[in-house]
Amino acid sequence: MAVPPVRIGIVGCGAVATGSYKLAIDQLRYKGLVEVVALCDASAQRRAAAQAAYGEIWFTTDYREVVTSALVDLVLVLTSMPEHGPISMAALQAGKHVLVEKPMATSLEEAARLVEQARHSAGYLVPAPHVILSSTYRAMQRHLEQGHIGQVTLARARYGHSGPTWGPWFYRSGGGPLFDLGVYNITTLTGLLGPAKRVMAMTGIAIPQRIVDGAPLQVTFDDNVQLLIDFGNAAYAVVTTGFTMQRYRTPAIEIYGTNGTIQMLGNDFAPDSYELWQNSIGMWQSSERMDHFWYWTDGLNHLVECLQAGNKPVITPEQGYHVLEIMIKAHESGRDGQAKLIESSFVPHVWTERE
Repeated sequence: MAVPPVRIGIVGCGAVATGSYKLAIDQLRYKGLVEVVALCDASAQRRAAAQAAYGEIWFTTDYREVVTSALVDLVLVLTSMPEHGPISMAALQAGKHVLVEKPMATSLEEAARLVEQARHSAGYLVPAPHVILSSTYRAMQRHLEQGHIGQVTLARARYGHSGPTWGPWFYRSGGGPLFDLGVYNITTLTGLLGPAKRVMAMTGIAIPQRIVDGAPLQVTFDDNVQLLIDFGNAAYAVVTTGFTMQRYRTPAIEIYGTNGTIQMLGNDFAPDSYELWQNSIGMWQSSERMDHFWYWTDGLNHLVECLQAGNKPVITPEQGYHVLEIMIKAHESGRDGQAKLIESSFVPHVWTERE
């Protein structure tokens, strides 16, 4: 018996919905796996662009109408960051499956309520980013699990650019490069190395005036971050992120062990391949490019596949909360110069050869 398509309600119809996620949705629609049944944005002016992308379907400016609708199975939350938490909570309380862009909330209290609600909800909560799904990530994790570089001692990660020219909230509390960009690196590192124990950071506003949406803007939230993470057993990682980085030509992720090194080329949201050095072999081993067609919206494919097959997603709210705690306490550390203990934990998904 054919499984009916998953009915999607999209909340937030900006460029992410009509651009990046549209490609993933179109591919799933072509396969008959999903149907977009509702569109929502707080601005009625986005109706025309949203319906041009997805068809003349129901549009509303009230997300509560979408999350409570019997027509909707899955709510896709693509709003600006401050709205992620409230919309996701309302959707979970209504028994819907939820995929929410990063971060899933902007405070630990809000995120904790989401995690707890997800444990009892009829629907799954899948927070972005989805970096643990890429083939490059999976291969690197298998090398680490098999001890190919020995005991991990150090790691470095980076992701940044010169800063968005739209969306003032990027430069105010609840935004910033750590929530927008560094979140990818922290998700990758905690997936590969496990839960963090402590965090320290240097954070600041390096470029206090910006032009955003064509108008001058005074930046009021950190746009430049250097982050140090303690994973225990003297294993440390550094994350470099900011709306202050013009270009770079370095690996996204570098992990150093007692017997070797493994590094991800490209960005962790769009990996090219990886390189492995083992002392016992004495040369770099380069993989072929593994993710020609992998895209950072792949969490939607994964969630739909899980719903169709009756499986539980491997992306968990617990890791999303853990990553958020690291980021929030990094900003606290940047303000007072003190190391912060990380209280949360999670169990990383370990990929097998057959997955």
